[in-house]
Amino acid sequence: MSKLPKKITKKIDNELLKYPKNQKKSAVMAALQFVQAEHGWLSNKDLSDVADYLEIPEIAVMEVATFYNMYDLKPTGKYKISVCTNISCMLRGVDSLVNHIKQRLKIDFNELTKDEKFCLKESECMGNCDAAPMMVINNEKMYEKISPEKFDVIIKELK
Repeated sequence: MSKLPKKITKKIDNELLKYPKNQKKSAVMAALQFVQAEHGWLSNKDLSDVADYLEIPEIAVMEVATFYNMYDLKPTGKYKISVCTNISCMLRGVDSLVNHIKQRLKIDFNELTKDEKFCLKESECMGNCDAAPMMVINNEKMYEKISPEKFDVIIKELK
């Protein structure tokens, strides 16, 4: 009997149809995304439940969850702001943007604001280098050519 909610196991089962029956591990990334979308982050219990459901070792799930920065292993607040700090964004001034964000929100990377509304994450390349610097909120909405001024407008709209 699965410890995961039925709506998540249905999504995982649908994902498993894409792979050979003996390759359940192939669905681990999608399974983690489904669980995180439901809970907002991934607890140790969530990782264990995914491993049990896919019938793979917990360490295999943990390896994926800790390697990719799209998975959160602690609460991230209402808005997770991920800023690309890779080379193209760096060449287009992301350092001054990051400093502005840190000062504006009064947090550093991997921290929550006091009201637990915002979390700041450092991200790898978002694959849209001509629009650098890039930022994404809640792994959903992508923002291009972000300046400190544009950031302030975006944050004001979220409040």
